[in-house]
Amino acid sequence: MPEPMRFPSRFASRRGLLLGTAAVSAGALLTGCTSNGPKDEEPAADTRPAADDKPGKQVTIGFAGPQADHGWLNAINDNAKNRAEKYSDVTLEITEGSNDTAQQIGQIETLINKKVDVLVVLPADGKALTQVGLQAMRAGIPVVNLDRIFNTPQAYRCWIGGDNYGMGLSAGHYIGEKLKGKSDARVIELAGLDNLELTKQRTQGFDDALKNYPNIKKVARQAADFTVESGQAKMAQLLQAQSKFDALWNHDDDQGVGALRAIEQAGRDDFMMVGGAGALSAFQAIKQDNGVLKATVLYPPTMAASAIDLARALGQSKGVGGLAEYEIPASITLYSAVVDKENVDQYMSTGFR
Repeated sequence: MPEPMRFPSRFASRRGLLLGTAAVSAGALLTGCTSNGPKDEEPAADTRPAADDKPGKQVTIGFAGPQADHGWLNAINDNAKNRAEKYSDVTLEITEGSNDTAQQIGQIETLINKKVDVLVVLPADGKALTQVGLQAMRAGIPVVNLDRIFNTPQAYRCWIGGDNYGMGLSAGHYIGEKLKGKSDARVIELAGLDNLELTKQRTQGFDDALKNYPNIKKVARQAADFTVESGQAKMAQLLQAQSKFDALWNHDDDQGVGALRAIEQAGRDDFMMVGGAGALSAFQAIKQDNGVLKATVLYPPTMAASAIDLARALGQSKGVGGLAEYEIPASITLYSAVVDKENVDQYMSTGFR
């Protein structure tokens, strides 16, 4: 177990939180979380720090996430650490990430025994870690459940995460609008891991969106496993099997790196590609606009920064600015915005490597 990280006091820098169709300041969302001044004082959104950086009650936040073996998961860890660093009143106790369920449970139990004020948990397996979430809540430690959800709301005080169904829906509507003037349009799908519920939700959203476009038919689907290598191999299979199609939706920008390699090796440029998640490499390719990748649908890792804001708010018994209620919501679902060449500059700073 690493030593607790104590972050120095410094002014918070601006950082985008992706909620809605545009990046908005997390401070704009969570102003009331730690407000020590009049609530009617609303500075302009482009000058507001990450959240109210006036020191409040000292809060120790325990953070437990899975192993950062994927670009998005690494960005989750970075967002949590960087957000905690903004606050002189936050001490972050962070565990070494693990994809081993038993090991992650042990790490969280250690944080419970240390009596941290709040827990932020992105479980390797939400179902398997539900009991340790319940254990924390019963010990009087509020839990912010990040993205992969526990089996019962009793295991967390607040859930914040992405919208997998909405991700597929946004991708489907974007492609549908681009192809609505084309008769007998054909699309294919490069999915993630089929044993994950999130993959099924992304596919369902995509299929439901395409029902609005009777001119479009999905002619092929291949499941990869969120890695560059599998993306390249599975995309090569799709290209070999489908000599002609008009659009590709790829669930994940990491595996999309491999998919783009396969596309380049095949010499294909006769279709458009829409990615998923919001990697910096995808944003850069979209901005250059000299290849098949034309857009990506966000699944923003900035949710981890927001989870730290929410945990700090819980530890200081604050609410959320802009809402009438005194308490923070029980759940926050982030919007799956589409980023293309028209708005990519707005999101570039949020892209993960």
